[in-house]
Amino acid sequence: MPKSFNPHRAHSSSLKILAQSLLKNRQLIYRMTEHEIVGRYQGSVIGLSWSFFSPVLMLVIYTFVFSVVFKSRWGISGSDSKTEFATILFVGMIIFNLFAETINRSPVLILGNVNYVKKVVFPLEILPVINFGAALFHAVVSFGVLICALFLFNGYLHWTVVFLPIVLLPFCFLIMGLSWFLTSLGVYLRDVGQAIGICTTLIMFLSPVFYPISAVPEKLQKWILVNPLSFIIEQARNILVFGDMPNWSRLGIYYLVSAFIMYLGFVWFQKTRKGFADVL
Repeated sequence: MPKSFNPHRAHSSSLKILAQSLLKNRQLIYRMTEHEIVGRYQGSVIGLSWSFFSPVLMLVIYTFVFSVVFKSRWGISGSDSKTEFATILFVGMIIFNLFAETINRSPVLILGNVNYVKKVVFPLEILPVINFGAALFHAVVSFGVLICALFLFNGYLHWTVVFLPIVLLPFCFLIMGLSWFLTSLGVYLRDVGQAIGICTTLIMFLSPVFYPISAVPEKLQKWILVNPLSFIIEQARNILVFGDMPNWSRLGIYYLVSAFIMYLGFVWFQKTRKGFADVL
């Protein structure tokens, strides 16, 4: 162990330090993210192919159950499409799964890598980035499946699909901020890891995943819109399924708020990490 290694030393929380860390450790982030993704399918017969077949299977199930069994329709659009409900639902599920997969694992990231805290010099701030990178990989594959399905079902794609990265980017900022915060909090409060699964399930049903916001009583709609997932889910559906332009003004506000939350989460992580070695 290097003599200069001190797990209790203070760490800078400036955005410059964050950018430098991500740039300096980009190869490490890539390799560990790759290992995290491949490791999930280690020992299976078809391996990484499950990342493709899983969303395909889920989309087929959604299409059959909601369009054939329940004969569901979205809102009051009057559309006769048998697949519209399934694709709209799938958009919401992809976005929620990206959020839940990252957030649910965040509280145990440090607890599962104690050696990185006590025995080696390791940039702990990249652990949430690696965790998010693995979840993002699965989300990208799922969106690829969805876009292919929309083309097969409709025979065309709305050109507004090009705005998908712009719509999702602030959501990624938000997830990273929450992940840094929960990663640190999980070290000091072990109950966070148990409670977060309940919270994400609650968030799922309070998000417009299975229903449009218009289906909620008007006096309750404002509470649904407070949920940070609601706006992104609605915007992603608009550009992918309905071909509408994003709401640029609200998206701009979302960018500012989510970037601020990401910064606060990083600051919290950097300020509290010097106490990790004392409680592990």
